[in-house]
Amino acid sequence: MEFVDAHHDDILKTYEDLHELAEASWQEEKTSRYLKEKLSDAGYHIQTFEGHFGFVAEFNRNSTEVIALRGDMDALVQEVEGVVKPNHSCGHDAHSTMVLFAALSLIKQPMKHTIRFIFQPAEETAEGALKMIEEQALKDVVFLGGVHLRPSIEIPLGKAAPVISHGATTSIKGWIEGVPSHAARPEKGNNPLEAAAAMIQALKQIHLDVPDAYSVKITELHGGEASNSIPSKARFTLDLRARSNETMTQLIGETNHVMTKVAELTKTDITSSAAEFSPAAVKHALAIDLATIAISATLGRENVISECTSPGAEDFHFYALKHPSVASTMIGLGCNLLPGLHHPNMHFNKEALMDGTKILIQLLLEADQQNWLERR
Repeated sequence: MEFVDAHHDDILKTYEDLHELAEASWQEEKTSRYLKEKLSDAGYHIQTFEGHFGFVAEFNRNSTEVIALRGDMDALVQEVEGVVKPNHSCGHDAHSTMVLFAALSLIKQPMKHTIRFIFQPAEETAEGALKMIEEQALKDVVFLGGVHLRPSIEIPLGKAAPVISHGATTSIKGWIEGVPSHAARPEKGNNPLEAAAAMIQALKQIHLDVPDAYSVKITELHGGEASNSIPSKARFTLDLRARSNETMTQLIGETNHVMTKVAELTKTDITSSAAEFSPAAVKHALAIDLATIAISATLGRENVISECTSPGAEDFHFYALKHPSVASTMIGLGCNLLPGLHHPNMHFNKEALMDGTKILIQLLLEADQQNWLERR
């Protein structure tokens, strides 16, 4: 790809700029402005929305079928060397850079379909994809691609996978309400912390007759302030994970059943609600085939990893969940990423940005050659 080679230094500079701009979910104002200016200057039609900084860039807008790429813009808020701040430890700065330069490379390329680039806010809170879906960002889309840097333990440098099989994840946050009393007279009260202990043990006994992996565990428990007093309430958070959306549905049901039974047995009141849900990947054979061709053309067939299975989550998969007719896949890019995603000192080999950009360009070219009308 001559364009990428010619813009090698520009790609690195853009990545560094976006890295320094790191902004929390729903606060991506400077990042969004930076990207929009470059795309607008190149001739893209830009569509913005009220209430957030996500946007859509398009060219060749005459076709009724749309080929799209998605880039995420937000950063994690975490402690870095003693300072709590937005920090790009998940690679969204890299993703936006690669999607941006894929867009810049294709603006003068004759294409059969409308080409759309979706720059999404708030991936880290698992809310941004749903917002862009609400904004009709997938209107007329027949193909959607994405990319994500992968830890070295998953994909080595110089290799890539045509699909990342993330699992489903959700948090359940709740309260256990008992009866307060003096610790010297426990019979006068009803200890919500003891109910929490019973709930933890009961959750360990959940068994689902499914072939794929799942887990439920407590990740937060807080109740009381004084050592000599039984509190009235305890606050808890549960983390649920499953390899498929179907298993997650069962797991949530069983978890709710456990909480209901524990509340009855302990004579407490347990209230809860689900939060931060991200769906599991749903694999699309044609999209994976196109991504495999794109990776092979860029890195060589020997450097294709057939599938990247990740224990993490990604809100990209909401697009497939809400629009199953869209052929979609997320490419996993090897880049010698260490120590790991979300680590405050995450780093990677930035030369992999060239590989990723070339793969995304080739992916769009492959998708543009398909007759999507016949495949519907």
